[in-house]
Amino acid sequence: MGGTRAIRAGDGDGRGALGSMLSGVAVAIGFVLFLGGFVWGAVVYQPYTVPTDSMVPTVQPGDRVLAQRIAGEDVRRGDVVIFKDGQWSDSPMVKRVVGIGGDTVKCCGAGGRLTVNGKELDEPYIEEEKLDVAGAPGGSASRTPFEVTVPEGNLFLLGDRRGASLDSRAHLEEAGQGTVARSAVTGRVDALAWPDMAMLERPRAYAALPGGTSTPGPLLLQVAAVVGGAALVLLGAAYGPVVRVLGRGRRQERADVR
Repeated sequence: MGGTRAIRAGDGDGRGALGSMLSGVAVAIGFVLFLGGFVWGAVVYQPYTVPTDSMVPTVQPGDRVLAQRIAGEDVRRGDVVIFKDGQWSDSPMVKRVVGIGGDTVKCCGAGGRLTVNGKELDEPYIEEEKLDVAGAPGGSASRTPFEVTVPEGNLFLLGDRRGASLDSRAHLEEAGQGTVARSAVTGRVDALAWPDMAMLERPRAYAALPGGTSTPGPLLLQVAAVVGGAALVLLGAAYGPVVRVLGRGRRQERADVR
């Protein structure tokens, strides 16, 4: 009888030691994932607050966005980018890339649509404009007609709120016809961070053009690392208290039986 009790106590101690070790490992891995995800995100992404309404409805005034730090060579058509050009403003600006070097960008084609290299684009992300005094059709891609061949190494940029955005169309008379050098780009917006949280979709309209669209950065993987790490830390830290509570319950049950 006494030997049986000793073996059971030993088994319990062994299981408790193994559980404590595993909980410690879970907490350690959780901290690595949690802190690593934050550090990784801080290295890859930079937050910006958008003060204007030029990118409505995609980005609202006051929205906080996360922009992946990229080189200008990695920009694709359809990307929403952060850039700084002294001829435009002394502050960083956010616009959508509609044309890259060698493209001919024209407005407007049939139905008031933007064309790139003769291909009409379906742009569901732009804000539809109401009829103006001249009777311009609502939903037109631009009330300012233009045709630009983008120099190599440059980008043609438009806001999604075409009726209110000061973009490449406002600089058509300048050198480069309103285009901006790729080197001016400092980031590509991947997501809205506040007050809404959502990934920005890559426009399908540009997918069929040479080069296609860009792929999202590692933001979702970073978020998964942070959330998963936090969960492991909480579960590992909770192991000890849970075991103690259960142990007290079992001891109380034995006492009641006696």
